[in-house]
Amino acid sequence: MAITNNTYLINSVEEIDSPALLVFPEIVQQNIRNAVKITQMTDCNALRPHVKTVKSAEPIEMCMAQGIYKFKCSTIAEAEMLGNVGAKDVLLSYQLSRPKALRFKELSKKFPSTIFSSLVDNHQSAQILSEVFENRSIPIYIDINIGMDRTGIKPAHALALFKHANRLSSIEIVGFHCYDGHISSTDPIARKASAEEVFSQLNDLRAKAERHIDKSLSLVLGGSPTFTFYANKTNVDCSPGTIFLWDSGYGNTYPELPFKPAAVVLSRIISIVDERKLCLDLGYKAVASDPPLPRITFPNIKDYEVVGQYEEHMIVEVPYTSKYKIGDPWLAVPIHICPTVNLYEELIPIIDGAQQKPWKVIARDRKITI
Repeated sequence: MAITNNTYLINSVEEIDSPALLVFPEIVQQNIRNAVKITQMTDCNALRPHVKTVKSAEPIEMCMAQGIYKFKCSTIAEAEMLGNVGAKDVLLSYQLSRPKALRFKELSKKFPSTIFSSLVDNHQSAQILSEVFENRSIPIYIDINIGMDRTGIKPAHALALFKHANRLSSIEIVGFHCYDGHISSTDPIARKASAEEVFSQLNDLRAKAERHIDKSLSLVLGGSPTFTFYANKTNVDCSPGTIFLWDSGYGNTYPELPFKPAAVVLSRIISIVDERKLCLDLGYKAVASDPPLPRITFPNIKDYEVVGQYEEHMIVEVPYTSKYKIGDPWLAVPIHICPTVNLYEELIPIIDGAQQKPWKVIARDRKITI
């Protein structure tokens, strides 16, 4: 038995248990190519993709094959995964507590060929890194809060932190980092205007800081909705993450961006409730529950409404359940792919309809070896 539409072909679907997260490597590859094309730089220096979405080695290796050597991550496990595949430059975009800083130091020892950097947004965290990395050097970016109000120091106070951190031993300041997740307008013109304001503030801050240091400083900016606006700025790394796998959330919100969903959840009808409602094995242990319902879209189903979800079950209302039968496979595109990937131990690659060797989602673990 095969499932097919214009995008996804799966042969022998009856051999795959559900729920399962299927990935289409050819679409992943094309998404990466499109990101590279957007930067318009043959050496890919503008791209520092965030690996928080994929958490597996194979997409990273695809990037490296296209000349991308800088990456961004959120956890020690993700950083270790990047070290294992030979990434040259890794930014852990998360402020380090002392226990995490100690792990990060061990990571830098284990992979001496990889440059590992991190973030600070306050004096205390900078002091911790200075003490933990005594007799070594740790590159850091000053984390800036332009409006996300999650982490980062306000621009008005950033130069003072820069000067303080620059005096600490073992600290090597290499630039400024800003995540602009608060910029979410569906209008690309409005989104670009907001991104230009972010860049203007960060670029001014960089210019002021460079007067106090004998080198150029980098900026790391942008998620998937905004990185296109920073792609050709001087000495700026763009750090999109969802681009690898994409999802229906970003796809519906930003239809002008040239990316396609590369991962779908395979589910099945496990019960027919009545003439209008049926039940799938697609609970919130199988797909991210942070968005409100419906949490998924069904590309092969024309008329439906998700009316309920539980740990292991999803209730869907359709015009007539009589056209469906127990065991029918349904493909679901998550609205939010990043935490969906984190629910699975492996991704099942499908190439030309055939199932391939699974991709281990190795960095979903809090710890690999360090």
